[in-house]
Amino acid sequence: MSRARSRPARWLTPPLALLLAACTATEAPPRQDDEGTASPFAACAALTKPPSPSGTAPSATGPSGTAPSVTAPSASGPSAAAPAAAAPAVAADLPPVSLPCFTGGESFALAGLRGPAVISLWASWCPPCREELPLMQELADLTAGRLHVVGVDTRDSRDAGASFAAGRGLSFPTLFDPDQKLLTGLGKVNLPVTVFVGADGRRFVYAGKALDRPALGDLVREHTGVTVTG
Repeated sequence: MSRARSRPARWLTPPLALLLAACTATEAPPRQDDEGTASPFAACAALTKPPSPSGTAPSATGPSGTAPSVTAPSASGPSAAAPAAAAPAVAADLPPVSLPCFTGGESFALAGLRGPAVISLWASWCPPCREELPLMQELADLTAGRLHVVGVDTRDSRDAGASFAAGRGLSFPTLFDPDQKLLTGLGKVNLPVTVFVGADGRRFVYAGKALDRPALGDLVREHTGVTVTG
């Protein structure tokens, strides 16, 4: 294979310098609880079911116009052919926090999240979050059916969070955390924070500067076992 053909896709290239500073929770405006605000996000019910380890790649196309592909670790051995042969971890390695889904209904217990998954803690008032969230939506589109991508709108108002999401075309399932329970439970103060959950339920927490596309792709591959190309 030639050197040019062996170059990895842009989701897999080595991480570039992370340019943006993190936001502190103390920068948030006074919290407002606007329960009647409409939600631009998807429902959260599917988050308690594990993503499919196999299936058809998503039909969305990447910037190059070609259909992206997503691969997950392949099963091996006699149990590989049997449906539902190996159950994933019962609960993710996450704080015992329950949060309301933006679409309403019962609160969702984070410990019930089935991996592999990526959880993005963000707020509309956080500039690095504004840069990072479109990449999270792109990740959700490219890994549909293979990886749960979940947002947690943190110390924000429903109006501000919904308005920002609608303006950026964000639609992945999102929880509402005005009291920053998850952020506190993770022992973090600044936003953005990204949690990577493997199929075994174990977590890896990234906190710091906004992730760019290569760095996000590398962390997804390393800590969830899902490889993103496109």
